Amino acid sequence: MIVSSVLQAIGLFVATNIDDIIVLSLFFARGAGQRGTTARITAGQYLGFAGILGTAVLVSLGAGAFLPEEAIPYFGLIPLALGLWAAWRAWRGSDDDDDDAKVEGKNVGVLTVAAVTFANGGDNIGVYVPVFLNVGPVAVVAYCVVFLLLVAILVMLAKFIATRRPIAEVLERWEHVLFPIVLIGLGIVILVSGGAFGL
Repeated sequence: MIVSSVLQAIGLFVATNIDDIIVLSLFFARGAGQRGTTARITAGQYLGFAGILGTAVLVSLGAGAFLPEEAIPYFGLIPLALGLWAAWRAWRGSDDDDDDAKVEGKNVGVLTVAAVTFANGGDNIGVYVPVFLNVGPVAVVAYCVVFLLLVAILVMLAKFIATRRPIAEVLERWEHVLFPIVLIGLGIVILVSGGAFGL
């Protein structure tokens, strides 16, 4: 039964987190050349994902008052706001973009990564809750352990993608455009697919 739960957990994680590779790769591109980027992205991803798992477990335990299901789509406002802020900064600083700035990269904060990860996890919560409701407590623990182990693999895979020379060059050249577009798009998708604001 545990083996079956582990295999199901792997499949569920891949299905619900494949989109995170793109976002994390952009975070790695944004923080290229900055000391501690990998540690900050990893910590942020774990913090955000722990929030997703904690919420899913609480909701599945009947803590609907803690986070009503209708509130989940509004987490799309987080990446939307971060994307609009990044777009405004890119537009405002486009004239003074020099080689030194490219080499230095930009700091990627733990809380920014965590916020985007959590906001992007609305669909994860929506998928995990019914699964957790239909398995026993031991299986829920197995799912959570497997998910947390796979987060590290997800981060390393995103770093691998972002550091391949052809991909890294494209990301470095277009990161200031792609980063806000992906975040804004992510926010809109979360809001629309969840029916926020009656959309």
